[in-house]
Amino acid sequence: MEILGLDIGGSGIKGAMVDTVSGKLLTDRYRIDTPDGAEPSDVARTVHQICQYFQHSGPVGVGFPAIVQHGIVLSAANISKNWIGQNLNVLLSQETENHIFSLNDADAAGIAEMKFGVGQEYLKGVVILLTIGTGIGSAIFTDGVLVPNTEFGHMKIRGKDAEDRASDAVRQENDLSWKKWGERFNEILVTLEALFSPDLFVIGGGISKKFEKYAKYFTVQTKTIPALLLNQAGIIGAAMFAKEQSELSG
Repeated sequence: MEILGLDIGGSGIKGAMVDTVSGKLLTDRYRIDTPDGAEPSDVARTVHQICQYFQHSGPVGVGFPAIVQHGIVLSAANISKNWIGQNLNVLLSQETENHIFSLNDADAAGIAEMKFGVGQEYLKGVVILLTIGTGIGSAIFTDGVLVPNTEFGHMKIRGKDAEDRASDAVRQENDLSWKKWGERFNEILVTLEALFSPDLFVIGGGISKKFEKYAKYFTVQTKTIPALLLNQAGIIGAAMFAKEQSELSG
């Protein structure tokens, strides 16, 4: 089934048509910068532009950088606070005239990675995926089942949110060396390892392409590997979620 998947981030909104059976992108990704301030009306118009670009009239899956509970936005770390309390599905469906199904962006990436990426071999046990970009997103699976909206990027490490110490945006803004950044990120892994005793850590987001540069500074015992789908995972997982939800809603 061909479905449009969208990944809304703090810096860009990306979309592509996805074959939800194979997990492959059927088109090149199309990207538009996230509007300044990431206000609801501006983001909605940008999503509409992307739907129009693909001339898509069916279901659309949207990965969104916030807690999304049954379509309602409950947090706003790297987007406008005006999103809190908004029904994301209704707002975007009205703007685009498409049937929108939304979920947390890291959860979307995790769904794709478990189905088509490195998680295929870990359908028993605990897998934690961390997506690193403007912030740090997270997804945790036990025996292949998602526990949604974990938001480990907001754990306190040395008195600050984890993502305020070790996101890719922080690395770039502070011109951190790979060693310095790797050591900071390692503190997050050490904390999660102590809390959850996972079988696998998966590192996703664009920075996963540079895995060899910083992984040498990790000290955790848990196997830690880069995501296979890299920064396509969010788009693929959002499309998979939309397929499942559209079938459930009839």
